[in-house]
Amino acid sequence: MSIDLESLYRDLHANPELSFREHRTAGIVSGHLRELGLEVQVGIGGTGVVGVLANGPGPTVMLRADMDGLPVLEATGLEYASTATGIGPDGRLVPVMHACGHDVHVTCLLGAVERLAGERGSWSGTLLALFQPAEEAGGGAQAMVDAGLFDMLPAPDVVLGQHVAPFPAGWIGLRPGVAMASADSLNITLHGSGGHGSRPETTVDPVLLAAATTMRLQGIVSRELAASDQAVLTVGQIHAGTKNNIIAAQATLGLSVRTFDESVRAKMLSSIERVVRGEAMASGSPREPVITLEEHFPLTVNDLDASARVTAALVERLGAGKVIDPGAVAGSEDVGVLATAAGVPLVYWLLGGEDPGLIKDFAATGRMPEGVPSNHSPHFAPRIQPTLNVGIDALVAAARAWLAR
Repeated sequence: MSIDLESLYRDLHANPELSFREHRTAGIVSGHLRELGLEVQVGIGGTGVVGVLANGPGPTVMLRADMDGLPVLEATGLEYASTATGIGPDGRLVPVMHACGHDVHVTCLLGAVERLAGERGSWSGTLLALFQPAEEAGGGAQAMVDAGLFDMLPAPDVVLGQHVAPFPAGWIGLRPGVAMASADSLNITLHGSGGHGSRPETTVDPVLLAAATTMRLQGIVSRELAASDQAVLTVGQIHAGTKNNIIAAQATLGLSVRTFDESVRAKMLSSIERVVRGEAMASGSPREPVITLEEHFPLTVNDLDASARVTAALVERLGAGKVIDPGAVAGSEDVGVLATAAGVPLVYWLLGGEDPGLIKDFAATGRMPEGVPSNHSPHFAPRIQPTLNVGIDALVAAARAWLAR
């Protein structure tokens, strides 16, 4: 019995789960894989699932999809919109949404497995279908590796995957070389000396310190990097205080840093530390600030030869002009951890998920029209079709570029 993929997608979209808590999703995935005749291993690195389809001699291909949702309140208005909630890392109840399209990734990979399982007479080798937890937290791939992933599987010859993105459905974006940025998440605690709001002269105000630090941090990219270097520094969170007339004792900043080169990353992190410590000293902070690196996503680097091989297969399947180079993307991924740990090439591409009719605007400007929601938006809602069909076609075509015929 074939999988009703559109119904499966709607179900996954309506029932997202946070990082490392994808128990329902993992159960659905493992059930379908067993029905398709794969040998299945579950609970790898928490909730990770791998299906193995051995089909004679030949190369081993790993196809990867991530499963987790985000703490976002959905505002798409879809009839299958999520109303789910979950417990965040800080213990608070939060809304949960598939605001990054991982429901698309899971559905497409199951569809690709179903097709390849049904076409076993036309290929030879081994297919590894890996469903990863916690990509959004940046630790899911590493958790699977640390759990002995490559001790329990046949060694892959290549790792392949895709990510749905806000450009027209029917098109693929594949960038050889550095394809996605590395990302670092830092939490900074700035110490002041609290007191009454009417007597600031008796205090060291951490709110003023936080504001000065935030402004000064923005000068790192604009004034310390060469024009040929690329980086993004975002202060996404500032927290301090409990009442309007109380000067707080501390403030916290949450930073996101994106870079495309390891030397630039090192310079950014060093400069951030210098600025934070310098501003604390300038404000007379009674204690040294605390800088904690919370998450790290490595660069996503597509192997040049393997990228050429996949591009040729995708062009043959989808047609000339449907495979484009989107340039390096400032978003980040941890899929490269899998390829690095296995010591094999990675090819990771973008899958268009928006209205195909927008291709003229996209082709003319390289951008989608204003108002098209991006990943992580509460309005992000990929078109079910042709997105799913193209995503399945892409995974199958890429896998067959390795699997013996």
